[in-house]
Amino acid sequence: MPLHPQAEAWRARRAAAGTPPLYTRTLDEARAADLADLRAATGTGEPVAAVEEFTIDGPGGPLTLRHYHPERAAADTDRPGPALLYLYGGGWALGSLETGDPICRSLANATRADVLAVGYRHAPEHRFPAAVHDCWAALDWLSRHAPRLGLDPARIAVGGDSAGGNLAAALTLLARERGGPAIVHQLLIYPNTDHRVPPATLDGEDPALFNRRSVAWYWSYYLADPADARNPLASPLRAPDHRGLPPATVITAEYDPLREEGEEYAAALRAAGVPVTLRRYPGMPHGFFAMPGVLDDGRAAQLFATEELLAAYGAPVEAGR
Repeated sequence: MPLHPQAEAWRARRAAAGTPPLYTRTLDEARAADLADLRAATGTGEPVAAVEEFTIDGPGGPLTLRHYHPERAAADTDRPGPALLYLYGGGWALGSLETGDPICRSLANATRADVLAVGYRHAPEHRFPAAVHDCWAALDWLSRHAPRLGLDPARIAVGGDSAGGNLAAALTLLARERGGPAIVHQLLIYPNTDHRVPPATLDGEDPALFNRRSVAWYWSYYLADPADARNPLASPLRAPDHRGLPPATVITAEYDPLREEGEEYAAALRAAGVPVTLRRYPGMPHGFFAMPGVLDDGRAAQLFATEELLAAYGAPVEAGR
């Protein structure tokens, strides 16, 4: 189908404004523009019960975590609650705790689960596998400290969008290899799953949309050695075996150069016996999940993710509505 009318209107505004693609800017300019774009599309996010920010020991030094506390129903306060470790997108080079903030707030409120976001190290200053190691340190810390936080270590999910989805998938592979921590669910939102040139379909080379050049630009920053592309922690689709990984929700967008590899990853998980729910959003571009203020399907996808997480946590779907 054509680009959704709301998405087309958004694309047209960007084209009319002459907004240059991120891959034509310096890295500092791209980082600032990425944050400005997301704030324009999402705003400052919903209020939550509380937000705490603190550091833990990470493999490269202090690692910042941001903890979103939801309002809990009275019936939920007598037992440990679920948690979501959320990894923001941005091609491993852009993105920040600020760009991921509105999504974390929305998911915390909707699921009534605590959400912890990880301020992992960025490329090219810190290339693969630095971000993976930081996210693993955060998952390990959360699992060990869950009881102290009033959280249930048996109900920890991981999730992320775009490069954050890639990192979430990598964590499930590491957790399986190392015998834990247990992960109850993985939420993968238009994830990178394989280092390759995306097909020239739908997205084309439209400079107003995330396109094939965008993908190549991000990978060029992330990998220090081309051989790293074969590492399953960089390209989870290339893992020789996907058996025993946590149940997954995979969300893709029709007008996204990452669509095929996201859907192929869902198929690989399903073929390995992993329960998978895959949902493609017709007419949507990459990034739509983070734009509920502009795109109705961004809000719909967040509600769908909420339902999937609630089911994984064993909570009634109505609990977060």
